[in-house]
Amino acid sequence: MKVRPHITQNEDLLFEMSSPGKKGYQLPALDVPDVDPLAALGAANVRAEIDGFPEVSEVEVIRHFTRLSTWNYAIDLGLYPLGSCTMKYNPRVNELVARLDGLAWAHPYQPESLSQGAMKIIVQLEDALAEITGMDAVTIEPAAGAHGELTGILLIRALLEKRGNPRKKILIPDSAHGTNPATAAIAGYEVENIRSNEAGGIDLEVLASAMNKDVAGLMVTNPNTLGVFEESIVKAAAIVHAKGGLVFMDGANMNALVGIARPGDFGVDVMHINLHKTFSTPHGGGGPGGGPVAVKKILEPFLPAPRIRRVGKNLKFDYKRPRSIGKVRAFYGNFGVMVRALAYILAHGGEGLRNATVDAVLNANYIRKKLEPYFDLPYKAPNMHEVVFSDDRQAKLGVRTGDIAKRLIDYGFHPYTVSFPLIVHGALMIEPTETESLREIDVFVDSMIAIAKEIETDPQLVLTAPHTTRTSKVDEVTAARKPVVRWRPVAGV
Repeated sequence: MKVRPHITQNEDLLFEMSSPGKKGYQLPALDVPDVDPLAALGAANVRAEIDGFPEVSEVEVIRHFTRLSTWNYAIDLGLYPLGSCTMKYNPRVNELVARLDGLAWAHPYQPESLSQGAMKIIVQLEDALAEITGMDAVTIEPAAGAHGELTGILLIRALLEKRGNPRKKILIPDSAHGTNPATAAIAGYEVENIRSNEAGGIDLEVLASAMNKDVAGLMVTNPNTLGVFEESIVKAAAIVHAKGGLVFMDGANMNALVGIARPGDFGVDVMHINLHKTFSTPHGGGGPGGGPVAVKKILEPFLPAPRIRRVGKNLKFDYKRPRSIGKVRAFYGNFGVMVRALAYILAHGGEGLRNATVDAVLNANYIRKKLEPYFDLPYKAPNMHEVVFSDDRQAKLGVRTGDIAKRLIDYGFHPYTVSFPLIVHGALMIEPTETESLREIDVFVDSMIAIAKEIETDPQLVLTAPHTTRTSKVDEVTAARKPVVRWRPVAGV
């Protein structure tokens, strides 16, 4: 006889719970004549019973999925030290505002006369982001960060084509986000890598030698993937501009700059922003995303259509934009995300946004100082919102960054970002975000120190981790080369 406790680490599949005849619903008797589906719809439109489809009761379905939900780590449970794709707590007021009936149920095809409130929200958010970034205009159409990158590079191409030569190459530092080269390639450009200097920043001599009239522009992540601010960004922008190129800034790390510095003030022509990262809209499974693009005036005519304009007392969608690169997203982007972002900005105000930035930088530097005695820090330059260690010290004992990350799961934390950025071999990228308390960060730090000590005394304990999860350590090579993507019955189960 199979005994099952109420809380289990070995949840059955619905197929295994199935018994013939069970249903999770019941329908009232028909009050109209019964009709043969085959006769009414035709055989081509009637599906036969699904072979092996699970038959379970309502309570079995509820308990099954509720138990599965307890297996998930969540931001409401603890810290995500996830590095460049930040997962952080989203204030509940954002969700409350986004669920107001007039906003949640606004239909994208409803007349402009009935959409004035929604359109005002869009305009207000664009204006706020323009002020925060120091740029002249913003579009919120792009659906995510990488989509914003592509939009930005297409804007550069459009301007250069108008000047008569779209050029051939985009320069990208080796400390940039991994999506940047893909973005440039999709936009039709060749990619040339720019080597970082010893401090982890742009090497101006390398940049100057690479910058010529074949180069459309520079894509720079600032702060870069090391968490280091590009201190030479003004000089780098001048080098690019002197040869007729433009500067695109990957603004995914804008959460380290808000209220402190504005990209438009240090030479950036176009940039994207991740609303999920800097302005606390849902991320991942809680999406959809938002990747606004901010531009200087010279690029404004090329922004995606339509733009919202004020005509008298009303707001109107302006589709008459002959130089526009065209639409990049259905309707005007993901409206619910815009509502959440504006709620976050207004709730904090200018001083509150600056304080959030300061807290993010403080938390990352606190972790750096606490963990520096235990993990190698390949780049010593001051970091901002994140810190990147390497596994060099632990690798000498046979333990790599992936092993450390799996052992961290046993301590109740989601792993940090593993093996990225690529310019740090065996990277441990840690970004605590501004939402974490000193108590939570101390527990995380203590866990990392404990793991570092375990590696010195009992490395096998870390190499075989995790030990407390439903699934023990897997053979990742076999899983990648021979994935099992379809359920099939197992004898004896």
